[in-house]
Amino acid sequence: MELNKLIRLAYSAERAAAFAYQGHAGSVSNVVEKEEIKKIEDEEWEHRNNLLRFMNKLSIKPSIWYEIKFYIIGKIICFSCYVIGWFMPMYFAGRLESNNVNEYILMGELATNTKINDELQCIEQMAIVEKQHEVYFLNKVANHKALPLFQKIFSWGVGYSYNKMSALE
Repeated sequence: MELNKLIRLAYSAERAAAFAYQGHAGSVSNVVEKEEIKKIEDEEWEHRNNLLRFMNKLSIKPSIWYEIKFYIIGKIICFSCYVIGWFMPMYFAGRLESNNVNEYILMGELATNTKINDELQCIEQMAIVEKQHEVYFLNKVANHKALPLFQKIFSWGVGYSYNKMSALE
């Protein structure tokens, strides 16, 4: 995937994730989980700010299509968290975060020797944070009775990841 397209996609998707985490935090009753999910939301907004900085350095603008599409997706997920229960938002957040790690790893590879070469450490740190998010959500669902079925269907869970980054404890 071309660097500019990947950055535009990630920029819009980070907002969708932040919106989703607003609903996710609002739907859980445990105060500690609310705070933990709010922290993850804040990190998604920080990633979006970093991506905007990258776009400015590369003289590219956000994709209007991606912005509209991911705005709608994020809001739908936000509201659905209030009706689908606890497990599915936790599971799918972890699954999504698992794939986000790959996007940032690829972005780092594509950014080498470009106008954002000086951002490689930031991009690597964003991949690490996404991995931390994946591990957080995996730990939340690790003992849930529905996990084996979801692992079988969606190929993510204990012992299954979409990325090769080692677990960060």
